[in-house]
Amino acid sequence: MKKVLIIGAGPAGLTAAYELLDKSTEYNVTVFEESDCFGGISRTVNYKGNRMDMGGHRFFSKVPEVNEWWEKMLPEQGEMPFDDIKLGRTSSVKQGGPDPEKTDRVMLRRNRLSRIFFNGKFFDYPISIKAKTIKNMGFSTTMLVGFSYLKTIVYKRDEKSLEDFYINRFGKKLYSMFFENYTENLWGRHPSEISPEWGAQRVKGLSIRAVIKDVFGKLFNTKNRKVETSLIEEFSYPKYGPGQLWELTAQEVENKGGKIIKNAKVVGIVKNDDNLISGVLYEKDGEKLEANGDIVISSMPIKDLVEGMKDVPKQYLDIASGLPYRDYMTVGVLVPHLNLKNETKIKTLGNIVPDNWVYVHDRNVKMGRFQIYNNWSPYLVKDVENTVWIGLEYFCSEGDSMWSMTDDEFAKTAIDEMVKMGLITNSDEVIDFHVERVKKAYPAYFDTYDNMDELREYLNSIPNLYCVGRNGQHRYNNIDHSMCTSFEAVKNILCGETNKDNIWNVNTEKEYHEETKKA
Repeated sequence: MKKVLIIGAGPAGLTAAYELLDKSTEYNVTVFEESDCFGGISRTVNYKGNRMDMGGHRFFSKVPEVNEWWEKMLPEQGEMPFDDIKLGRTSSVKQGGPDPEKTDRVMLRRNRLSRIFFNGKFFDYPISIKAKTIKNMGFSTTMLVGFSYLKTIVYKRDEKSLEDFYINRFGKKLYSMFFENYTENLWGRHPSEISPEWGAQRVKGLSIRAVIKDVFGKLFNTKNRKVETSLIEEFSYPKYGPGQLWELTAQEVENKGGKIIKNAKVVGIVKNDDNLISGVLYEKDGEKLEANGDIVISSMPIKDLVEGMKDVPKQYLDIASGLPYRDYMTVGVLVPHLNLKNETKIKTLGNIVPDNWVYVHDRNVKMGRFQIYNNWSPYLVKDVENTVWIGLEYFCSEGDSMWSMTDDEFAKTAIDEMVKMGLITNSDEVIDFHVERVKKAYPAYFDTYDNMDELREYLNSIPNLYCVGRNGQHRYNNIDHSMCTSFEAVKNILCGETNKDNIWNVNTEKEYHEETKKA
């Protein structure tokens, strides 16, 4: 029986473990997880009965294999959840599906609403074309946006940077309003310094033209209307947040005979003279231990993976060591209400604004986004009818001034910004708060990333190493794409395929992201 060592118990690592054990009895699988929980950045944190979703995760995919996998783990709701029942709202149900009020193993169907908060006003994300948008912008600004976009139709920039990418799709005026500052806040770099590949991957198919096309598709009820990922109106979501899916997957892995070692940080990779990995070194309870294996599937950051190997040629080590990341800090804040007025037609408990998350484009604060957990799932909030549980999100770099703050200092800074933005009147309204930090949450596309292809070729030259997932490939993947990298890796292992291009090609082609694969 071959020993497979899997580094990381996030979406990619746990998917790989489950798939191997589900499709074959020839593998002994061990998963090493640095923390004491499952899901990586897709974990759910339970603080006194109020749950936090790290980053916000909509479950939506155009890949049938992913949707079938989710349905197997968490079947789609067959009855309405608590808030829909209370408010008389409707959402999709699947005949024979579980009742969220009676069981926990269920995937809810949720209304999608993400907006931009700019100059104290809400704007649809993506920007919509309607009277409210024009009113919020003002007539003169709207005209500038329109003429700016028309200019891009005539004159296209050579896309050498993310700035060029955004301007080509939205025009310079809209870019300066809704993309420039937010992007710099997110990455700590101006968009002119970032590779356009990030935009091509994360904003595929989305542009003013796509928005106009979608508007007319709705207006005339166009059949077979293609919907860009960022334009979806409903999505799936685990009853208790994304971490619930990965906690359940971990249980299934162990039920199938897999072994998961928590609080086990992989710090080294052992290679033999034949350029094969023979094991990993990991730290647990203050001890450094070694585990031998025949195959390694890694979802750990490439930077750490390569630095943990010996005898790596300097050119590849330099690329890996220079790969940049952005880290993430969030504070969950419990308040009795928000000052934001619900001017939509969407009913909510307590009549709070119905957004899942809101992008903050206010140059006077450092906040990047805020989530309203009540709207993701009523089961995330202990007293969903009388309190609002909101997550204030910040982007930073490990070791910088923000990261180095104590939890209390960071929470005070974030709550003060809530007051400045008018979300609450004063800090005395805060009932409770909880801070979380996530290292290497966002692999970035600058510095030595330009030489990533060279590093990929080196990693592919190691026959029994498979790199999967967001950090495992240094690619800003969604959950479904991270899972797909593991699907492909497992297929290769089971059939003995040595070419790994299929694993790395997940989420690189535009058609993959925009259209459902035809059977």
